[in-house]
Amino acid sequence: MSWLLKEELQEILRKEEGAIVFPPGSRNGFALIYPNSYYVGMSNLGFHIIYKSINNRQDTACERLFLPDKKSEHEYSRTNTPLMTIETQRPLYEFPLIGFAVTFEMDYFNILKILTMGKVPLLARDRTERDPFVMIGGPCATFNPEPLAEFVDLCIIGEGEEVIHNILDTYYLAKNQGLSRREILLALAQIKGVYVPLFYEPQYNENGTIASIKAAPGVPTTIYRRWVEKLDDFKAQTVILTSNTEFGNMFLIEIARGCGRHCRFCMAGYCFRRPRIRSLANIKRALYEAKTVHTKVGLMGAAISDHPDIDAICETVLAEHMTMSVASLRADSLTPRLVHALAASNHKTVTLAPEAGSARMRRVINKGITDEHVYEGVRMAIQAGIPHIRLYIMIDLPFEEDEDIEQIVTMANTVKTYMQELGSKGKLTLSINPFIPKPFTPFQWLPVSSLSVVENKLKYIQAALKKKKNIEVLIESPKEGHLQGILARGDRRLGKSLLKAHELGGYRHFKRAMRETGLTEDFYLYRQRHKDEVFPWHHLHMGFDPEYLWNELQRAKAEKGTSPCQAGCVRCGVCKRKEEAKLNGDILVTSP
Repeated sequence: MSWLLKEELQEILRKEEGAIVFPPGSRNGFALIYPNSYYVGMSNLGFHIIYKSINNRQDTACERLFLPDKKSEHEYSRTNTPLMTIETQRPLYEFPLIGFAVTFEMDYFNILKILTMGKVPLLARDRTERDPFVMIGGPCATFNPEPLAEFVDLCIIGEGEEVIHNILDTYYLAKNQGLSRREILLALAQIKGVYVPLFYEPQYNENGTIASIKAAPGVPTTIYRRWVEKLDDFKAQTVILTSNTEFGNMFLIEIARGCGRHCRFCMAGYCFRRPRIRSLANIKRALYEAKTVHTKVGLMGAAISDHPDIDAICETVLAEHMTMSVASLRADSLTPRLVHALAASNHKTVTLAPEAGSARMRRVINKGITDEHVYEGVRMAIQAGIPHIRLYIMIDLPFEEDEDIEQIVTMANTVKTYMQELGSKGKLTLSINPFIPKPFTPFQWLPVSSLSVVENKLKYIQAALKKKKNIEVLIESPKEGHLQGILARGDRRLGKSLLKAHELGGYRHFKRAMRETGLTEDFYLYRQRHKDEVFPWHHLHMGFDPEYLWNELQRAKAEKGTSPCQAGCVRCGVCKRKEEAKLNGDILVTSP
């Protein structure tokens, strides 16, 4: 056991405000793990929510654990010390229950590393009566947990505030009754929103697709996702303050959950489709509580500007002499009061997400954002004194054409010109990510383009904007995006590839691991799925008819042959309606 590592964890604890520590042995232990760095994990509000929820019980002590940095990892290895929790520096393998909050596919590799370093058997089938139960929750567990099915004992499908207590109650009752490990898992499988992979077996066709998913006797054939109907029944705000996060010491408050926009690329828009808001009174109470520990708050939700009381929330923040930040904005619901509050909070950048440069592509993905919405958002930001603009863009979207890529360049040029005309010398940043089809979206049937095609699109945009002053292009790695794409729609067979990559040294070896385990990228990335294909997530239900997704795909296809320009748009400066726009008195921004 390394005393140096213990001292490091104790130092982290000393620098925190709000951590909950119970004397060892006074309660049953639950190890809550974010499979990434402390910096990333403590930036996740959902992680805080579950931590507090478990500790509010009278029978359980929830302790946190994160992926160690390289220096600490070396010390763990050198001293053969098992990974330890922050609160009591207890080894991971000693906890009877382990829960991972899984947000990103790339963290799958870290899950295996953490279990190995924590001295917990990697494969669920190898765990004995003395070993911990390993569960996963979060977005990845909800949408498609199958690539991790060989490594976990149970998965939470949906939101966790209520179901985690059902799980703990059932587990403690079963332990008191002296049930075996398998009997406990069978009892847990009866809980709505709990999926136990052990009791479900995919049957495969000769071509590698899934023929059916066979459920064992005594368990539900379909697992329905859990969701919280009344958000006000559960607090959702920062529990532990620490400067070592993406947001610094900002106090995070969730003001809404779910989204009713139904953008066709977005899992959250379908799986958490019913938008729910916290009441203004509840949010004000959270703001007053935040003020006692910090004066800067972060408002969290799928689309902050969609909250019906957003102006009143902003007024409360400013009236209390606090500052604020926001998680996301919709250009079509941005208000002057919200932008003013951001400017008063010393924001230097407003981020908007048109997702595509052309109006046609935005219709394909059902974004619902027009060019006018974007420019109006830019105008409000600049006039409020916020100099910089960031635009989130995706490339390689379904049915994308060369003109749509060109329209990204056109949008960047015209937005920058408009910023200058409004008196801003600020920077325009394009944050560009390759599109990846995700489960439970209308695009789940579609292939992606080859890596070379995606890279060429990115190179074209970079070259076209390279010499433009104060335009910055940031891109996400297409190679990493494609790896995410494999894992996002992968089946249980990928577990062998994950295990092999882990043995070889991590995610950089995943393609080799796939080859050595008999799997191909083509199967997971580049083929068109037929309408009736059984997906790995076929036995999970998100609360809507799957036929709806297919119909939405057909609506997207209907836009395939339409013009990339939007009827009536007069901002791009290349439209034939330029002179007509002048005659009608429309605002026109010409291309530089």
